[in-house]
Amino acid sequence: MGRLDGKVALITGAARGQGRSHALAFAREGADVVIVDIVAQISTVPYNMARPEDLHEAAKLVVELGQRALAVEADVRSAAQLATAVDRTLAEFGKIDILVGNAGIWSLAPLHELSEEQWRDMIDVNLTGVWQTLKAVIPQMILQRSGSIVLTSSINGMEPAPNYAHYIAAKHGVLGLMRAAALEYARYNIRVNAVCPGFIDTKMNDWPGGYQFSTGRADATREEHERAAYHSHALAGRGLIRPESVTGAVLWLVSDDAKDITGLSVPVDAGHLVLPGYNGDPVYDIP
Repeated sequence: MGRLDGKVALITGAARGQGRSHALAFAREGADVVIVDIVAQISTVPYNMARPEDLHEAAKLVVELGQRALAVEADVRSAAQLATAVDRTLAEFGKIDILVGNAGIWSLAPLHELSEEQWRDMIDVNLTGVWQTLKAVIPQMILQRSGSIVLTSSINGMEPAPNYAHYIAAKHGVLGLMRAAALEYARYNIRVNAVCPGFIDTKMNDWPGGYQFSTGRADATREEHERAAYHSHALAGRGLIRPESVTGAVLWLVSDDAKDITGLSVPVDAGHLVLPGYNGDPVYDIP
């Protein structure tokens, strides 16, 4: 038996990256999965976002694991599209046991150079979109008198960094939203927690601007980007962190193993937050 046998999980931003990793792990543990993603480009996002083929591939992989999957194209900035996603989920599966609010974007610019559009898109997706996702799903969980929710924040929900103040503001906001929801809905046996990923190897930072961010050089390569990641971590042998590491924390939080846990923020950061900012002497290989 899997830890999530008979459960129905809805995951936003699930076409690829961390969201897809969560979807596949949930399926392996016995859950049916609703995979939600915008699968379209947002103009202020500098890397390529997921496409429709990514969404349908993720659903196909869930089915290959023996579970049912529903692929839904929806933008978390749209309350109407999220309502449709919830309606389709209930029509197909009859309930929603688990919600993972994972959809998010990233871009870079000094605070005083951010455009209004960059600020608006970031807050609309990474914070308002999380609120709208909660608002769409929680009424059903109240009816059920149960539910487990995990929101994706970031280590930048706990600490600042230069040149993406809009992202940092949004991710700090996600933790406040999580704590408020955990308090409000505990009486309905709805648990609300968050994960705070560190330097994760996804398409969000796998592009030339991400390489420059990690190395400080505009001409940096992917290999140099991978090498630079070691300086962000305290644990030996940790460069870029695999999405599956975040999935392990999410799976624990939504399972009955964490049935008495709510209002918790879990960093998945290879010890980044215990560093005094930067590891100048990283251990590249585990002995």
